[in-house]
Amino acid sequence: MAVKLTSLEVMGDAPVIPVIVLTEVAHAVPLARALVEGGIRMLEVTLRTPVALACIEAMAREVPEAVVGAGTVRSAADAQAAAMAGARFAVSPGYTQSVGKACHDLELPLLPGVATGSEIMAAQEDGYTALKFFPALQAGGVAMLKAWQGPFGDVKFCPTGGITGGNAGDFLRLPNVVCVGGSWLTPPEVVARGDWAHITQLARQAAAVHRHG
Repeated sequence: MAVKLTSLEVMGDAPVIPVIVLTEVAHAVPLARALVEGGIRMLEVTLRTPVALACIEAMAREVPEAVVGAGTVRSAADAQAAAMAGARFAVSPGYTQSVGKACHDLELPLLPGVATGSEIMAAQEDGYTALKFFPALQAGGVAMLKAWQGPFGDVKFCPTGGITGGNAGDFLRLPNVVCVGGSWLTPPEVVARGDWAHITQLARQAAAVHRHG
């Protein structure tokens, strides 16, 4: 039986959680292996394509050293389907009580998406203090996270949305940021041509990004 994780453990495992969009199940397992080889174990597979759940299932079954999660979880049904497929954590673009309760009942660690103070407070009321800041760049970026340090000093964030290898370090230097989420580790054209060595190289670079002390 897989060890149960907390949301903070999911965020703290590596500096970057790759945000993965897959259109072919055949790519799932070699991609997961390439990322793990590069030192990235927490893999967020977004529920944005018809094959996403099948990809989660294949990764969870074939790559046990990976910790596969589901992204773009927008309903209790999404959370249930993700858990059934073998997901060990969930990430949502926003926050609702029904998604929060579903993940709590399923014992599925959730990184709820927030972009405003009110959303942070709603998530906190339901016991969530490790949150995804989304869409990070469009919602205020580094300046917004700095502003939140005062009123929400007990909250930890994973900024996602507009994060790249070039600006990840700016976010990771903030004391309230544990990791970032980004799609730059899995460029669609690299995945399409099956260049797994390149994916491993990107993962290694991401795993080595310096976090605040």
